[in-house]
Amino acid sequence: MDQAERLRNIIKQENMKKHLARVITVTSGKGGVGKSNVSVNLAIQLSRLGKKVVILDADFGLANVEVMLGLRPKYNLADMMFHGKSVREILTPGPEEIGFISGGSGIMELANLDKDQIQSLVAMMYELDQLADIVLIDTGAGISDAVIDLVMCSTEVLLVATPEPTSITDAYALLKTMRRQVSFHSDQMSIRMIANRVHTYEESKELFYKLNTVSRKFLQMDMEYMGAIPEDLKLQSAVRKQQPVSIASPDAPASRAMMELATVLVNGAGSKPVRYSKGLSGLLARMFRGSR
Repeated sequence: MDQAERLRNIIKQENMKKHLARVITVTSGKGGVGKSNVSVNLAIQLSRLGKKVVILDADFGLANVEVMLGLRPKYNLADMMFHGKSVREILTPGPEEIGFISGGSGIMELANLDKDQIQSLVAMMYELDQLADIVLIDTGAGISDAVIDLVMCSTEVLLVATPEPTSITDAYALLKTMRRQVSFHSDQMSIRMIANRVHTYEESKELFYKLNTVSRKFLQMDMEYMGAIPEDLKLQSAVRKQQPVSIASPDAPASRAMMELATVLVNGAGSKPVRYSKGLSGLLARMFRGSR
């Protein structure tokens, strides 16, 4: 490669970095708390606020997001990594102009990539950074290595919990596992709790108080209270129809709550300053640095 070609490549790389998507990871301590519902409906409401949104379903094997959207993707992340498909080919159009990428088993297979494959994947994700303003990563539930790796490389984490004792216990277990990681730095990560399936505002605040009190006392970790989503029969009905409640019943209490949460994300109300300019390509690059 001559000097002129190297210069052209540098300029191309710098141009690619001008727009990097904001990456928000949605997680939970256990399954069944409505995490994927939150991801899907947040994406729709963020799109209505003028943002270009892509959901990356990293909950491999369960395909909750595609079921809720009523979609059947032709390709997934593994097809891009191993079968020559481009970002645009694996990006499935969804309702309200959101995009969707199925993780397939690709997230698990990240650990087995060689150096050339890693560089290729990170470069491909730069393209996704150009296509989206916000990438929502819907992780698997629990504290598997794949979930922890994704969460630890994120600068913005939304922790979904319900008032059930098992949800609180498992959410704490997730926070405890995060705290034990060598790479954990509280000043480089914003953790916000969403109280789901609550009956009153007071119940949501009590849930946050319980979880934040023990995490602050025993883990020296502070969370922020982001908001609450009420128990809503219309949401359950929408799930049965394979429709996001924000589309099936836009005026339902759960839909309005999702819009409030999306507005908080866009406006940054109550959030400590967090750098989120490294995009999805940056998140993957941090994952690989941490695992090698």
